[in-house]
Amino acid sequence: MYHSQETEILPKPVSKQSPDSIIRIMQSIATSMKRITLDEGPISEVHAFWLAGMSCDGCSIAAVGAKNPSVDQLLKAAIPGLPKVILHHPVLSVTAGDEFIESYHKAKQGKLGAPYVVLYEGSVADESIAEKFGGYWSAMGTEESNDGTHQPIPTAKWLNDLAPEAAAVVAVGTCATWGGIPAAAGNVTNSMSVMDFLGKDYLSSLGLPPINIPGCAPVGDNLTETIASILMFLVGLGPLPEFDGLGRPAWLYKDTVHRGCVRAGNYEEGVFAKNHGDKECLVELGCWGPVVQCNMVSRGALGHNGGCMNTGGICIGCTMPGFPDAFAPFYKAPPGTIVSGVASKTVGSFIRPLRKLTQGKNNLTERWKKEGQVPSGWGHQKHGIVEKVSGYFYSKLQGAGTEFKPNSARQKKLQEKGHSFLKKNIAEKRIEETV
Repeated sequence: MYHSQETEILPKPVSKQSPDSIIRIMQSIATSMKRITLDEGPISEVHAFWLAGMSCDGCSIAAVGAKNPSVDQLLKAAIPGLPKVILHHPVLSVTAGDEFIESYHKAKQGKLGAPYVVLYEGSVADESIAEKFGGYWSAMGTEESNDGTHQPIPTAKWLNDLAPEAAAVVAVGTCATWGGIPAAAGNVTNSMSVMDFLGKDYLSSLGLPPINIPGCAPVGDNLTETIASILMFLVGLGPLPEFDGLGRPAWLYKDTVHRGCVRAGNYEEGVFAKNHGDKECLVELGCWGPVVQCNMVSRGALGHNGGCMNTGGICIGCTMPGFPDAFAPFYKAPPGTIVSGVASKTVGSFIRPLRKLTQGKNNLTERWKKEGQVPSGWGHQKHGIVEKVSGYFYSKLQGAGTEFKPNSARQKKLQEKGHSFLKKNIAEKRIEETV
């Protein structure tokens, strides 16, 4: 595991984030930015080294599907002011073998000649376990061993070697951020998150702890937007983005799924789905949206489209550190639903009828009210005595405390001039007709 060391421009990290330590970290960041942007000139390119541990490659798929900004925009430096990103990805790269791995070795040896960031996908397995049996869990590239043979280089070792001089280390997806499925109960790999592997004292060359973009898979736009924000900070075009206590972009993960859910109104009114495929709130079918921090529903899975609840799926908490064990078994209503569900149903039994009455009142024009009918052949718009009485008192309350309401004395006075002109023309016309 990487153990942070005191460097020329960074103070020795402290284990507890006290106010004094935060000030020292920010001072070191400012010093680093000054050295990069002023002493060495503008940054024209930044290398991005992608590593894959215990992953399914779903995070890579999510990343290349990002739209705002897209990976293509980052690679082509299409965003004004941002440097060109040179991506080294074992699947997406057009090179292979020694030619592909050469840049990794240069970065490790400090010979790259440009700043770089490390993006790690998948959890970090305990390679010491596999090593005992002469194997490895996940690796990329080879190196010559003492006996002259070429042995695979575990990606955990790459992370350990590249992290110290990286401008930032970004954990991509829940497996990398918290451990995820490979680190679930009963696993044999002793898998862990990037944070666990690097340790709480780790700081990048810019003074940043690991940055976490959780999700299984994460929203691709969350990753590319965070990278763009880091690049703006790196080149001195913007401040350090706000991250929460777990290293998540605060502006992306501060709200729960429920707050942005298209079905949240049903929860408020106490209306819950009974079967999969129903359009109401999915909490009683096992949805954890009210407590899970994620913007999947509000932002959409890809290009603002899709997203779990948008397509009828429940939230299983895949962005949270406790996933998957804390949310198992899936598709079973959370225990808290017993209390919150009953409360919502009780309140909703009063709210729904009241809103229905108000909705009916606003589904009528003034002409229709006067004529007592709706000229629609599509169906009968009910407007009985209950609707009329409730509508009358609702309108009174709505207009209370203001002179500016339809047909009020104030409105008639303001419109008097226009009406007098109209009345004058009508009167003159009648005289002409009489003559």
